[in-house]
Amino acid sequence: MAVRTTGRLAGDTKSRILDAAESLFIEYGYEAMSLRQITARAEVNLAAVNYHFGSKESLIHSMLSRRLDQLNEARLKLLDRFDAMLGERLTCEHVLGAMFIPALRLSRDPQVGGKAFLRLLGRAYTDPSSFIRDFLNGHYASVAQRFFDAFQRALPHLPREELGWRLHFAIGALSGVLAGTDTDRLIAEFSQGKSMNDLQLTARLASLMVAALKAPLPDDSQLAAFATVLGDASEGGAEGSAASETACTPQGASATVVAPAAQSTVDAMREVRPAVRPAVRS
Repeated sequence: MAVRTTGRLAGDTKSRILDAAESLFIEYGYEAMSLRQITARAEVNLAAVNYHFGSKESLIHSMLSRRLDQLNEARLKLLDRFDAMLGERLTCEHVLGAMFIPALRLSRDPQVGGKAFLRLLGRAYTDPSSFIRDFLNGHYASVAQRFFDAFQRALPHLPREELGWRLHFAIGALSGVLAGTDTDRLIAEFSQGKSMNDLQLTARLASLMVAALKAPLPDDSQLAAFATVLGDASEGGAEGSAASETACTPQGASATVVAPAAQSTVDAMREVRPAVRPAVRS
């Protein structure tokens, strides 16, 4: 039997379904949540979900879009504003600000989820489901590219591949924290109970990412130091100690400078370093 819902009742039912799906997604992730759980939490029947969305996949698309579309529109608007103001003087801090500030502002708005908004973002960006990955990559590819291009302009010393790795790990680490933590409690712990405004919170969140993104590429001595660790871990004992003693020998010395088990890692890391490193723009 078809579900007949009109006017405000239809809107309320649809919103309840979306809210239920959102809270379950935050708690369990895409693969672990079910339509049965959604209908129970929304206090509707399966026919109502089918009427409004047609399938679980379509429901999750709608649930993510109603939050992320608004967020990314605000992000792009702020990035465009910074771009127009600064041009070639655009900094890494400005690009990160364009990412964080709209998210923090929306997290203060109960109409878009309030405190749970940042957890939704964290879950969306860390959920292992290929369905979620494909949706984000397809639906917001132009937004991701716009920000990546801005980071490249602000960080010209980093090769494209290196920048991609750093952004992946930095954003992934932050998203993982947001996905599993009550943001207010996290802020209270880090600020020792003192209140933090958006400026202070943005600076705190961005500071670690700025350090990771602006760090110079590793030189030969740093590569050799890491090779020593790898050699000690893989060989141990006297052989590991021998590797430690020789790993920091300047490039061009004996071929036994680096433990064999770590040499391939050093070579691979050297291949991504540019021959000339432009000065870092602050």
